[in-house]
Amino acid sequence: MVATGSSAPAPLLVLRKISDILDAFSLRRPELTLTDIREATGLPTSTVQRLVGNLVANGFLDRTGDHYRVGLKMAFWAAPATHDLDRLQILKPVLADLRDRLGETVCFFESSMHYRVCVAMAETRHMLRREMKVGRILPLHAGSAGRVLLAWTAGLMDEMVTESLDQLTETTITDRKLLEEAVIQTRRDGYAITTGERQSGASGLSAPVFDSQGDIVGAVTVMGPTLRMPLDVCEQWVEDLLAAAEQITRMLGGRHPQDAASPRDATS
Repeated sequence: MVATGSSAPAPLLVLRKISDILDAFSLRRPELTLTDIREATGLPTSTVQRLVGNLVANGFLDRTGDHYRVGLKMAFWAAPATHDLDRLQILKPVLADLRDRLGETVCFFESSMHYRVCVAMAETRHMLRREMKVGRILPLHAGSAGRVLLAWTAGLMDEMVTESLDQLTETTITDRKLLEEAVIQTRRDGYAITTGERQSGASGLSAPVFDSQGDIVGAVTVMGPTLRMPLDVCEQWVEDLLAAAEQITRMLGGRHPQDAASPRDATS
């Protein structure tokens, strides 16, 4: 007797569980114990032990002591996914998805000399918005994206010592020592939130994207009017921002720098 209804095959439950286990790993938490995996997935202990054991046996996960990480075999399989894709092809869907979830303009900034330039963006659909366009060049010392680029670009902060830090608004940091302290804090936090530094009544939050050498590629930034993005809202969006930055980093074959715990390295 032939079943009626949708012809689409039902998803295999075991594949969903395996996907949940692999999703538990991130660039910020590349190594997990069985307890960590169980807590992240909500799966029974016996299920986690059985599936993790099979994943290790087949090279999906590697084990060191009681810790597990995504296996190198996965990187071999993943390489064709982004082969021949340029950076903008990778960036644009992620920026658009973040824009759709948060409702505000999302940009990607790269450093150029002692400035930052917008190389990609997904603009908000709100009528009230911050003015931004691809190709716009902005100062490094004002705004969250500049803060991130200064925090992870070796030597860039030292190069700023001869630069004049222009007063753009009442809250722009123009004292080099204060800027250095803010950059160090950004590196400790892993992201930056600023309000009114480049433009009065505007807020931004940014996080870094890295390449395969652990060097910064650029900064993902969510920006908008402070009226819609007060500090508490920006703080609520940090996890979404970091997830987008991590997604781009992974798709570029990147990794977090090994010295992330040494914030003074970017400013020494």
